This record gives sequence, structure tokens and C-alpha cells, in this order.
Amino acid sequence: MGRYVVRRLLQMVPVFFGATLLIFLMVNVMGDPIAGLCGERQCDPATAAQLKQEFGLDKPLWQQYLTYMGNVFTGDFGTAFTGQPVTELMSTAFPVTARLTVVAIVIESVVGITLGVVTGLRRGRPVDTGVLLATLVVVSVPVFVTGLLLQLLLGVEWAWIRPSVPPEATFGELLVPGLVLASVSLAYVTRLTRTSIAENKRSDYVRTAIAKGLPRHRVITRHLLRNSLVPVVTFIGTDIGALMGGAIVTERIFNIHGVGYQLYQGILRQNTQTVVGFVTVLVLVFLAANLLVDLLYAVLDPRIRYA
Repeated sequence: MGRYVVRRLLQMVPVFFGATLLIFLMVNVMGDPIAGLCGERQCDPATAAQLKQEFGLDKPLWQQYLTYMGNVFTGDFGTAFTGQPVTELMSTAFPVTARLTVVAIVIESVVGITLGVVTGLRRGRPVDTGVLLATLVVVSVPVFVTGLLLQLLLGVEWAWIRPSVPPEATFGELLVPGLVLASVSLAYVTRLTRTSIAENKRSDYVRTAIAKGLPRHRVITRHLLRNSLVPVVTFIGTDIGALMGGAIVTERIFNIHGVGYQLYQGILRQNTQTVVGFVTVLVLVFLAANLLVDLLYAVLDPRIRYA
């Protein structure tokens, strides 16, 4: 196990550099960041040259990337065009998005796996058909429609929640935004769990466990569910980073100043330092989540061993 972890960590190094290089190049070809900094009025040549020198934009692109990566390893993610360090933006954005992501992951895991197990064990019955239709509707409806509808009903009409979520929001206040964020993923988890349960239910090891006279709940939890969760855990693990970086719509609807909000503002204002800094941290989140998922495989399926 230890050798496998070390090997995976070494494999992450080129992936990290390759992903950050790709993001750095893509962000820097979005347009002229100085033009976005000056706003509608065009900067005069002297001011533009001074700003480029101040933010290091007058250097070749490869030199900008090397300088940026050197600063990253010292904990310096650069300075936004507003003069505020990117690390300060991260300190306020990542905690609220992390809480929102935790709520979304718990909802999609608990509800999705539960519904998937129930429908997988009762495949072809009315409850299975009803859940499949419901998940199809959830997948078909855009997230911004679901979010605006719940905000209008629960926040404006019935006043059960705050239409706008404060920065110091608790887990309870993030319940509805987390449900909106996890809605599509919840539907996929339900369908994936249902398919995996239905396939493994006909496996020989399940028939053997039943023939031995094991209780039904033990056959489901110890044998059927653990092996069926391998593809589900893979999806949820990769979904962690996607939820943190893809919460732009949800955060805009509920006025949450998290990672999605900062990325949206950075792209809108062509603030390359902010966008690259936040995406760099998201790359690390993706890599860590993928490593954790790989390690969970051996816990769920005893047949999996790491050399």
C-alpha cells in the first residue's frame, strides 16, 4: 500500500504541472488583461506599459509561468488586479464553498445510494419506475431553473429560508443550495447505484451467501452493497472537485461569495491571477480526491490489492 501511494504521488507531479500549464495558457489567451483592468476607457500606452511591468505581463509567457509556479511553492498565488492578494480571496471563498460541497456530497451520497439500492432490489416494480422518471426529470431540468424555483418558493413565497445566503452561513443555511448543487449528481448516483446493484444481485457470490442462509440485510450490506459501490465511489470522488469548481450558477443564485463567484468575477474582469490561482487549488483537490478514491477501492472490494 505504501509503495502504491508513493507511486501515485509521483504520478501526480507531471499531471499537476501539465494541468496548471494548460490552464495558464488558456487564461492568458482569453484577451488582454490590461484592457479588462482599464475598463471601458482604453489605457494610454504609458499606463498600460507600467501595469504590464507591475504584474509581470511584459515577460514571455513561459517565464511568467515559471515565475508563477515558483511563487506557488512559497504560498504566493499572486495579486489580483484590485491589489488584494489572491490568498486573501481564497481564505474567504474556499471555506464557504467547502461547506456547500460537503452538504452536496452528503445529500447525493445518502439519498442517491439509498434510492439506488431500493430501486436496484425492486427493479421493474412501480417504485423503480417512479424513481427513474424522477431522476430523468432532474437531469433534464437545468440547475438554474431548479435553483430559482426553490429560491422563489422557499425563500420568497413561504419564507422558510433566506433567499440570499450570508458568507458565514452554517450547514443548515446551505441545505437548499447544497440540494440544488447536488441535484443532477444525485440523479446520476441513483441510476449508477441501481444498475450496479441489479447486476451484482445475479452474481454467484450473492447466490452463495443466500444459499448459506445469511440474513438478507447482511447479504445486502456486506456482500452486495460493498462491491456495487466501487463505480459509485469513483463518480462521487471525481464529483468533489467538479462541485467546488462548478458551483458558479448555484452561488450566483443564492449570492454565495465562494469559489464559483470568484472564478466568475475573475473571468469577467480578465483577472488572470485570480483565475489561475483558484484553478491551481482545484487541480490539487481533484488529485487528492482521485487518490482517496483509489485507496477506498481496497476497503470496498477485498479482492483489490495494491502492489
